[in-house]
Amino acid sequence: MRKIPITIVTGFLGVGKTTLVHHMMKNANGKRIALLVNEFGEVGVDGEIIKAGCGDDECNLIELSNGCICCTVQEEFLPSMLELIERKDDIDHIVIETSGLAMPKPLVRAVNWPDLKPHITIDSVITVVDAVGVATGEFCDRQRVQEQRLADESLDHETPIEELFLDQLSCADLVLVSKRDLVDDQKFEEISSYVQQKIRANTKVIPVVNGEVSNDLLLGIEASAEDDLDNRHSIHEHHHEHGHDHDHDDSLVTELLEFPETSDIKQLVKEMTQLVKEHEIYRIKGFVNIPNKPMRMILQGVGDRFDYYFDRPWKEEETRKTHLVVIGRDLKLASTAI
Repeated sequence: MRKIPITIVTGFLGVGKTTLVHHMMKNANGKRIALLVNEFGEVGVDGEIIKAGCGDDECNLIELSNGCICCTVQEEFLPSMLELIERKDDIDHIVIETSGLAMPKPLVRAVNWPDLKPHITIDSVITVVDAVGVATGEFCDRQRVQEQRLADESLDHETPIEELFLDQLSCADLVLVSKRDLVDDQKFEEISSYVQQKIRANTKVIPVVNGEVSNDLLLGIEASAEDDLDNRHSIHEHHHEHGHDHDHDDSLVTELLEFPETSDIKQLVKEMTQLVKEHEIYRIKGFVNIPNKPMRMILQGVGDRFDYYFDRPWKEEETRKTHLVVIGRDLKLASTAI
């Protein structure tokens, strides 16, 4: 029986996974690609962005909202995969964009479930790394996060962001360093050297600008990762094996900021930048309603870096509003009209 190859795209919040997947779908060149987007929180932004790029009627997309920082993937993953397997004659490849807070190895392990293994195989795990984030220490401001954890005696073992980052790297068959154009050659070499120390032998590291990588490089790797689990070390699983069980880190949450409209996008960015300074925020992403403009605007922020652009016209059945998803720790944000 033909097995459907699966490409898992992983990486921390804001590294450029959605941009990469958008490019993969847009340049499918006749390959019938089904897409699963696994987001953290109930409100899907990434799926909306991808659908806008490939056309709602052409995008074979399933959205999952159980993006988890820890272990469980089966609640929605199994029925979604079974649904796709029923349509396997119409699918050439499956791409899964994981939540930025998800570990890839449990997902790879799930492919060995008896109901799935005869039908699917992991073509590769692609981990995206943010060049600017690693180079400048913006990567989730790791030192500050770790210091806060160590100072809180109430915390038992939780998965720190650094551990998540290393687990995403150790599971990779291919590492893409995004935003290559934003760092100089020396800094890129430092980043590549750092990444090479954390990945398995023979894992390639490729620089990327704007998510533009040929599908010839991304698809057809044939890693069969589900048969190679022992060589994909997981710090998280190591903790469990040595009796360091823990609960999920429930302090990581999403909050939704909504306003009827935004008259000044620069003022909005200024206020979001201030929020990042005052709170432990990892990502801000969503849609902006600019009065008297027919197009919907996308706003994305990582650290104090924000970008925005118009992506498509508002639809007649849509309610025009500014709608931003904020992901961070212990957030208690007040929605104020901007």
